[in-house]
Amino acid sequence: MDQGVRIHPECIDAYAEAEEAKAKRKAEKQARASAKVEKAEDRRRKEAAKRIPELIAEAQAAFNAYIRARDEGQPCICCGKPFEPMKPGGSVDAGHFRSRGAAGHLRFNEDNCFAQRKNCNRPGGATYAAFRAGVVARIGEERVAALEADNTPCKWMHDQLRAIRDTYRAKLKELRK
Repeated sequence: MDQGVRIHPECIDAYAEAEEAKAKRKAEKQARASAKVEKAEDRRRKEAAKRIPELIAEAQAAFNAYIRARDEGQPCICCGKPFEPMKPGGSVDAGHFRSRGAAGHLRFNEDNCFAQRKNCNRPGGATYAAFRAGVVARIGEERVAALEADNTPCKWMHDQLRAIRDTYRAKLKELRK
């Protein structure tokens, strides 16, 4: 307009509408970005507020999923029968050789946990002798003896549990590739 160029009034309106639309898109983009930042901050706050039992449950779920994937295609550690993949609710548990109650410090030890048929992992299922024989066959007598002798006390900390959870999620992801 400085050079004496005449602009048709309809073009001015179209130009103004385009500028308004551009400003609106920019405002929407900023709103999405601030919502994203806010959502990330909420996630961070929620993660920081988690208590030990919640973190243990998350770490245990990640660990058990990894164990089931690791032992996929192998028979049950106790009875040697194959798993029934089409069974509702699945047919595989991550069974601990030394129970989480008796040896809580070994709950995330890969030598202590194996894929097990649900029937074998329930009360009245497999016997200790059958479970031990399967574990010895899989990892060897020396490592089983080390598990049985390990009575180290352990107090789980927030950062440890987060690291365990994240480690086993990453291991599972890598295993599935």
